[in-house]
Amino acid sequence: ENYVNAWNSVRLGDYIINSIIVVTVSLIILMAVSAPAAYVLSRFKFRGAAMVTMVYIAGMGIPFPLLFIPLFGILTLLRVINTLPGLMLVYVSLSIPFTVFLLTGFFATLPKELEEASLIDGCSNWQTFWHVMLPLASPGLLTAAIFNGIGLWNEYQLALVFINNPDNRTLSLGLYSMQNAMQYTGDWPGLFAGVVIVMIPTILLYIILSEKMISGITMGAVK
Repeated sequence: ENYVNAWNSVRLGDYIINSIIVVTVSLIILMAVSAPAAYVLSRFKFRGAAMVTMVYIAGMGIPFPLLFIPLFGILTLLRVINTLPGLMLVYVSLSIPFTVFLLTGFFATLPKELEEASLIDGCSNWQTFWHVMLPLASPGLLTAAIFNGIGLWNEYQLALVFINNPDNRTLSLGLYSMQNAMQYTGDWPGLFAGVVIVMIPTILLYIILSEKMISGITMGAVK
């Protein structure tokens, strides 16, 4: 009964759908942007490559609260404030430094001979990346997707700042609104049922993909 009330009365079902949409689309865009960037930084030698890599690393150390005001202004200018696409844009942009840094280590461990063989066979740089290097780096891509997926699924601070419309709330915001309502209703079993609902997807994801994720981490650590 508590699970049914948490799903229907507090609209956790709607919030789960919003979170699934936001996390899935954000991960697709994030991987599409970060994988080619990491491949270029790890496999090509050009002037300024080390500086670009350092910029990505420095981006990992910027606290999110320092970016609230400029991000709010940018989203307002783009007219995507208080929308799910705007939140996706924030998630992708702030996740790129970590993802590029992680994937750079994976691409650096791949054998250079395979890359040279594909070029000898007539492949362009893009074909080499798409048909040869990207499939070989699939453990790294999966690891990055799991880390980012769990982080974005549980993310609360950014969603609180950039989402005000109740219809666009993610699961973390829905759980917080449910917790605030407890001071008037006292339905604590319903709140705990909501917490379990939030935890189940990430636990299942880790159980199913934990072996591949651990293998991907060790693969990137060898280099």
